[in-house]
Amino acid sequence: MSVPRLELLHITKRYPSVVANDDVGLKVMPGEIHAVLGENGAGKSTLMKVIYGATQADAGEITWNGRQVSIANPAEARRLGIGMVFQHFSLFETLTVVENIALALEGKFDLAALALRVKDVSERYGLPLDPNRLVHSLSVGERQRVEIVRCLLQDPQLLILDEPTSVLTPQAVQKLFDTLRRLSSEGVSILYISHKLHEIQELCHKATVMRGGKVTGEAVPSEESTASLARMMIGRDLPVCEAPAYHGEVRPMLEVRNLSLESDDPFGTSLIDVSVTVNSGEIVGIAGISGNGQAELLSALSGERPVRADAIRIDGRDVGLLNPGRRRDHGFSFVPEERLGRGAVPPMSMSDNGILTAHRHGLKRFGFVRFAAARDFARRCIERFDVRGGGVGAAARSLSGGNLQKFIVGREIAQSPRVMVVAQPTWGVDVGASAFLRQTLLDLSRQGVAILVISEELAELFEISDRIAVLAGGRLSAAVPTSQTNAERIGMQMSGLAVEPHQPEKIHVAA
Repeated sequence: MSVPRLELLHITKRYPSVVANDDVGLKVMPGEIHAVLGENGAGKSTLMKVIYGATQADAGEITWNGRQVSIANPAEARRLGIGMVFQHFSLFETLTVVENIALALEGKFDLAALALRVKDVSERYGLPLDPNRLVHSLSVGERQRVEIVRCLLQDPQLLILDEPTSVLTPQAVQKLFDTLRRLSSEGVSILYISHKLHEIQELCHKATVMRGGKVTGEAVPSEESTASLARMMIGRDLPVCEAPAYHGEVRPMLEVRNLSLESDDPFGTSLIDVSVTVNSGEIVGIAGISGNGQAELLSALSGERPVRADAIRIDGRDVGLLNPGRRRDHGFSFVPEERLGRGAVPPMSMSDNGILTAHRHGLKRFGFVRFAAARDFARRCIERFDVRGGGVGAAARSLSGGNLQKFIVGREIAQSPRVMVVAQPTWGVDVGASAFLRQTLLDLSRQGVAILVISEELAELFEISDRIAVLAGGRLSAAVPTSQTNAERIGMQMSGLAVEPHQPEKIHVAA
């Protein structure tokens, strides 16, 4: 029997309000691709931080290649041979690829020699990079390559990947898998964190399942079904989304007409003649790789950036010049991509965060806040959407990302909108909560609400959308019925290939 590359024994980490890791054990062998599965708040992120030295456990032991170690910080973890690629990249946009990589290396370096090493390693592992390109000019998939190559240059024996495919096209996912399999064949161990169970089945040799901070089971993913893996994670069968027919009146509720908008971000993407219509009773999905104009489109739709008056219409009214509050008065609701900072104010309580957008729904009187009503409103959102945290008085920043997302989506739905724009509705949300949120959006649309969903999760868009369009390079393709396209075609369009120009749309009745 070979010695485990990494073994955790009785790892425990306590915080004032929760035990994040409770007597956790984990074993990873050389060359093994090992998944860690669990709901939001199950303790996965805390455990990875303990391994990477970003957090210190209160109890337990870490054994590395058969020797007990204490990992005081990430630098020490890297010296041992542990690399980590976080879900959110840590790159400087105005620096080149090689300059970003140099910042992570210890000791002296020769930038020209390092560039040659970057080129050699990136090509050897099927992750081609130009060392001298500025990061802001790279696609999201290329930026992820930079993060991975940066780890590979340090000759890691263990690579931790946190939600590595959340922003990739299907084609880019397969290229990443090829690279990970090659690393595995060379003896590199990989800890793989993902909510995408089909990926776990395809890629991983073993899986450890966590629930409530504890290890609740182990599995060989290829021998399991997505249903059985979900059952291990959430303790029940995964609900299946149902899209009933819409029988109400069909009329245009959200219209974007020939919208062009110069990006105010030097690294952003300007919108070019964007048009789309969302009718009552339907969900239109917009797919695209991050950085292709999504932020600019969302700022125009939300009212953060005024545009030509008739460029955006809500239920027949020109609203392009109206601010966000005035648009909400017309039945508009909005879930931004950034939870903390735009969706919620980090230090404010859940109750106060509810007031921010829902005050016009009985939470104020004669200009004064009705705090009891605000607490009741927040409590209803928490109960209906199973938001797990410290209750209505808890600060937004104290919640896990998935639970905060459930609250923000719930807050907007509770306001009974007529038009709703949602960005990345289930980003970082576990499979059980994702299914619930998707079904909620489907049910809401069948009540006559027009919903526009902007997401990088193709499986999500195909599950809930009646029509799908693709945003690439600031241009939006025609929205086509979901039944008339497929993930491969949409993936090609996301990559900038075969983007079809917008055509005048016909009223579409959701099937």
